[in-house]
Amino acid sequence: MRSALIVYGGWEGHDPEECATIYRRWLHEDGYSVRTATETSAFADPSIRDLSLIVPIYTMSKIAKEEVENLVKAVEGGVGLAGHHGGMSDAFREAVDYQFMVGGQWVAHPGNIIDYTVDVTKPDDPIMDGIPANFPYKSEQYYMHVDPSNEVLATTTFTGEHASWIDGVVMPVVWKRRHGQGKVFHMTLGHQAKEFENENMATIMRRGMNWAARDE
Repeated sequence: MRSALIVYGGWEGHDPEECATIYRRWLHEDGYSVRTATETSAFADPSIRDLSLIVPIYTMSKIAKEEVENLVKAVEGGVGLAGHHGGMSDAFREAVDYQFMVGGQWVAHPGNIIDYTVDVTKPDDPIMDGIPANFPYKSEQYYMHVDPSNEVLATTTFTGEHASWIDGVVMPVVWKRRHGQGKVFHMTLGHQAKEFENENMATIMRRGMNWAARDE
């Protein structure tokens, strides 16, 4: 049986507990044994290197050196890593090795909650199969610093309405990548748990987690 660890906490504005509940239900339905933790000390446990998947939901906060080192080694050894929005890409801002592994870091969300469009760039990828080529979304539109080696599956384009200097900038929204032997998946959608009611968003995230999980 595949096994997963969900570690949630940090800034409460991203509904970490509610999101963890959604992930736990999905993973159980998809055949995983799942455990959860609310402290970053879970990342320091050597046993995480035997997992199939790790899901961080831990906006901002801090992570100890031994915790991030063990987490990175687990992924390099083949454990999958998957998550969404600031729970994964605005976590542990001082941990450069963590950002290197994730493939991106949040910078800003001009205009806060706004209407924008998500554009699928790789419709033939199994994660994006059947997702509309362009779909409307309402949330924070994340401006990111991203690794150019990411395999980008969807993007969004900034209008410049809220920050004129980024008018026309095309920004990754969904990507996957390798980090050592591990697979990493990230989606910037999902400021609050209610956004998982969006079928396109939920489908992408659920498929992405299953893609990232270590092959058994």
